Amino acid sequence: MFGPMELMAETMITCTHCGEAFPLLIDTSQGEQVMVEDCTVCCRPIELTIRCRPGEIVDVQEG
Repeated sequence: MFGPMELMAETMITCTHCGEAFPLLIDTSQGEQVMVEDCTVCCRPIELTIRCRPGEIVDVQEG
């Protein structure tokens, strides 16, 4: 069984508005999730569809 920290994984996100990249910590305990994250540079919202396996990010689609 995975511990709580082993289910967290980091990925780089590129803002669809300003083009800047920033790291994002993802909880991989859910198979697929849709979330809105604000860009750390321009503060505009980015819609993300994330597919995961426990401990691993499989795919991230932005926009």
